Formats: sequence, C-alpha cells, structure tokens
Amino acid sequence: MGRRVAGLLGALILACTSALAGAATDLPAALDLRAEAQEAATAGLPLIVIYSRKDCKYCETVKRDYLKPLAGKPQAPDKVFIRQINQDSEQPLSDFKGKLSTHAKLAASEKIKLVPVVAFYGPDGRKLAEPIVGARLPDFYMSYLEEAIEQAKRSLKKP
Repeated sequence: MGRRVAGLLGALILACTSALAGAATDLPAALDLRAEAQEAATAGLPLIVIYSRKDCKYCETVKRDYLKPLAGKPQAPDKVFIRQINQDSEQPLSDFKGKLSTHAKLAASEKIKLVPVVAFYGPDGRKLAEPIVGARLPDFYMSYLEEAIEQAKRSLKKP
C-alpha cells in the first residue's frame, strides 16, 4: 500500500511540475483584441498574437526563447504588445470588432490549424505582416520575428 501511495504522490508532483512549467511560459492572455490592438497602434506598434496550445512543446519554445525575452527587454526602445490565444481554450474574449467570442472560436475563425503561429495585427484586425507558422530554424527565428515586426510597423503607418 505504501509503494502505491508513494507512486501516486510522485505522479501527482510530476503532473503539477509540468503544468507549472507550461504556465511559466504563458504570456498575457488576449481579453479584448480591439482595445489591445488600439493601444499597440497608438504606440506605433502592431499587436503580436501567439496562437498556442497547452500540449504544444514548440509553442513553449517560441514563448520561452523568443517572445518572453522580447517582452521583457527593459532597454528596448519600443514596448511590444504580445498576447496569447489558446487554440484549445474556451476562455472568453472580445474580438477585433468587439464581439464576444472565445480563444478557440477566434483561432478557428483565423483558420489556425497548426501551432505555434505568431501573427501581427493592426487596430482593425488587419494582418500587418505574414504570420510566422511553426518553430522554424532556431538559429534564425529571432531574425524572422524582428523582420516581421518591422514589416508590421511599416504596414501600420500606411493608410
């Protein structure tokens, strides 16, 4: 009986540790895309959205290695606006038109099938640069991300 309890306790600890590790890489969840995109545009920046899933190890890598460091750079001249949308979540949010939706429904409406996808939006929900689909080559991912952000900034300035 003691071995069985110890085994169950060990499995429970491992499950909790895994869940906490995934939560540690999460970025702020999208709540009101219209307001969040408008706030970003007011600063002259795109709203960056990562579409993710709880069970996606590539999503965790992109968030941990590229997006979190980008969001956490205090010396960065421009603040970045990054939100996370979980393809497998029924968490409510308001879409770019102010309509009530969920993370899963919005991901489906954006035709997100495979994750991670990092997308770049203007205040009206217009895509400002090509989304980055997948984890791509690690040695070049940050340059893909920086290039897409610059393209999105240029597109944001166009009428």
